[in-house]
Amino acid sequence: MEKPLIAIVGPTAVGKTAVSLVLAEALDGEIVSADSRQVYRGMDIGTAKATAEEQARARHHLIDIRDPDQTISLGEFQELAAAAIRAIHARGRLPFLVGGTGQYVRAVVEGWQTPRVPPQPELRLELEKLAEREGKEAVFALLQELDPLSAERIDPRNLRRVIRAIEVTRVSGRPFSSWQTKKPPPYRILQIGLTRPREKLYARADARLEQMFAQGFVEEVKRLLEAGYSPDLPSFSSLGYREVAEYLAGECDLEETKALIRRRTRQFIRRQYGWFRLTDPRIHWFDLEEVKPEEILDFAAEWLRKERIGN
Repeated sequence: MEKPLIAIVGPTAVGKTAVSLVLAEALDGEIVSADSRQVYRGMDIGTAKATAEEQARARHHLIDIRDPDQTISLGEFQELAAAAIRAIHARGRLPFLVGGTGQYVRAVVEGWQTPRVPPQPELRLELEKLAEREGKEAVFALLQELDPLSAERIDPRNLRRVIRAIEVTRVSGRPFSSWQTKKPPPYRILQIGLTRPREKLYARADARLEQMFAQGFVEEVKRLLEAGYSPDLPSFSSLGYREVAEYLAGECDLEETKALIRRRTRQFIRRQYGWFRLTDPRIHWFDLEEVKPEEILDFAAEWLRKERIGN
């Protein structure tokens, strides 16, 4: 019999943490983070990681599992998430997959069959240097030669994704596109989407940014740099880290830094809505300006009740 999994998705700053804690506490649940940046140790404030107090309210998984100079592939995340979900089910508890990284969430709920090809540092460096010399277009042209179907699916501006496709194709001997298949996951899944009117969401993101700086975001980035972590690392592509590193290097003042982060946060929110579409019939959307977390809890509890009756 398939066991239940509740996914809570939505854009940054919408309020996923607060809602997930209400549901996890009431429904005897544990939270599996689906955030590609909360995996990194020492990157707490800028990733809006659940605080120690919040993690005490519900057990969290897949947080603080990598150092900032380490990587985690989509395939690795899937394996870790699947293991965490199995362990939660084994304890007789309810897993909640919570996060705004669209690839991570969809890989789990849609059962993506992703390649288990480890990162190839030398190849990545070679392709990054090619992009520096001749532009991203040169790297994308290489992908077009190796795997035309992937080239149709991947944004040419997304250099990391283009490089990954080339990497997998070269190492596995199979086009990256041939790996893009799906196998229904072994769960009964409820997807809950959280949203707010766009201007309200932007205002919340702005307020959270100010709170992050008040909590010591600059000092957090400074500690990472002093520990020897380069701002060129993929982990520093998390919103704000590279921008604050540039501020600490004297390349811009604090207000310019905040303005840049605000602009990039808005762009990120728009991309997240591309992953989690309001028109997706598989996602039950709730506007948190109109609905209280307790009403979402009632909805989830009723879904669980019907699932138990049906099985």
